Amino acid sequence: MDRFSEYRIMWVMVFFDLPTETKKDRKAATNFRDRLGKDGFNMFQFSIYMRHCAGRENADVHIKRVKSFLPEHGRVGILCVTDKQFSTIELFFCKKPENVSVPNQQLELF
Repeated sequence: MDRFSEYRIMWVMVFFDLPTETKKDRKAATNFRDRLGKDGFNMFQFSIYMRHCAGRENADVHIKRVKSFLPEHGRVGILCVTDKQFSTIELFFCKKPENVSVPNQQLELF
C-alpha cells in the first residue's frame, strides 16, 4: 500500500462555538485556539481549525490531545476525513471560486 495514499492521509477538523461574553470566556476561547495552534492545527476560518495527518493512527493522537484541553463551556466538534474526501471541497470568496491551499508534504522522521 502506498504510504502517502490519498485514502490513508487524514485531515482532522475542529469546529467550535465558544462563548465570549465575559473576560474569562474570551481568555478560555483564546487559550483553546492557541493550544490548537501549538498542536499543529491551522485556522481555516475563525472557528474552524484543521490539521494534516499522515494516517488514522496519527489523527487519533491529535484528536485525543484536543479532547484533553476542551474548554469548560461552548460546543466543539471534531471531524476526520481522508485526503481524497477533502479534495472535493469547493471554496468561494464573494461568489468567485477560490483555490484550495494544500500544505506541503509533511515529512515523518522515525
